[in-house]
Amino acid sequence: MIIDTHAHVYLEDFDEDADLIIERAATENIDQILLPNIDMTSVERLLGLCDKHPQLYKPMIGLHPCYVKEDYEQQLIQLKTYLNREDLVAIGEIGIDLYWDKTFEKEQILAYRTQIEWSKEKSLPFVIHSRESLDLTISIVEEMQDGRLSGVFHCFNGTVEQAQRIMDVGFYMGIGGVVTFKNAGVDKVVSQLPMEYLVVETDAPYLSPVPFRGSRNEPSYVSKVIDKIAEVKELDRAEVCKLTTENARKLFSI
Repeated sequence: MIIDTHAHVYLEDFDEDADLIIERAATENIDQILLPNIDMTSVERLLGLCDKHPQLYKPMIGLHPCYVKEDYEQQLIQLKTYLNREDLVAIGEIGIDLYWDKTFEKEQILAYRTQIEWSKEKSLPFVIHSRESLDLTISIVEEMQDGRLSGVFHCFNGTVEQAQRIMDVGFYMGIGGVVTFKNAGVDKVVSQLPMEYLVVETDAPYLSPVPFRGSRNEPSYVSKVIDKIAEVKELDRAEVCKLTTENARKLFSI
């Protein structure tokens, strides 16, 4: 079985074929799909999907860094009220994004730190978005790690040296469609990393793997990520499925 540890299938992109998404995921032996939140506008759709399909979909709660604006403190207050759900598997997705807009960089850092504190309070892992901010997001985890923090650097595309820092604080790396991109270089880094620190993800509807690059991503496509990891690690595909699923179950307590 396979766990897609990161997919936004509650978005409107999937409204027209929601049932087919589930069928195609089942065909590829996707056992569970973990759903990271974006902001207050997405939380009800996300939780509604988890309530409808509780065995398949598992929720996270968090404020995505791209949606940290002037009202971020109020959003955090509202989002925190959802943290008592028994089916919650993580705080997420949280982090820092300095690619699109640096206007709220200070607020992003404050929101990131606040939500890391939530993870301590609730004994939950957290899922980190780190676009153009990988060193910064790692440094904050290094600073705040007191033995109670766990989580995953979603959409990891860093260097071997950055991966080592992540492993040194006991965190995992989420490997998605970018590992299949010819010139991204992620495959070369992954080939040097131990399987003990890897989980797989799609980030659907974004970052579709080859040969679906450029089209909408979906959980069934995580099989292509598995195939590529097996290729670069020179492992049997079933072994990659087994190890990444074990890692996901351990990290998210599922």
